[in-house]
Amino acid sequence: MQDLVSLLPILGIFLIFWLLVIRPASRRQRKLQAVQRALQVGDPVITGSGVFGTVRSIDDDKVRLEVAEGVVLTVARQSVVGVVEDEQREHQDPVADDTETPTTHEEQ
Repeated sequence: MQDLVSLLPILGIFLIFWLLVIRPASRRQRKLQAVQRALQVGDPVITGSGVFGTVRSIDDDKVRLEVAEGVVLTVARQSVVGVVEDEQREHQDPVADDTETPTTHEEQ
């Protein structure tokens, strides 16, 4: 009986660890897998490295993302971490057009 009582603190620590660390991590993993399985062509997504793009095609383990007009990247399906909501897309800064250069006129 005393042996059982001495194991209670260890079991309590394990239970707390499971509730605070393992359980939430497994929930996040299941949610991420559900997002990756539900991907559809045309979805705006973000990858784990922070690349925003639009899904152009989906294979078993690869996704082709259009990140700019005419620029398509092939990434692992597991690298897609979320679908970007319209609200998040509005907050993205538009890419500056590098073709326009300011002109300065110096009068002499």
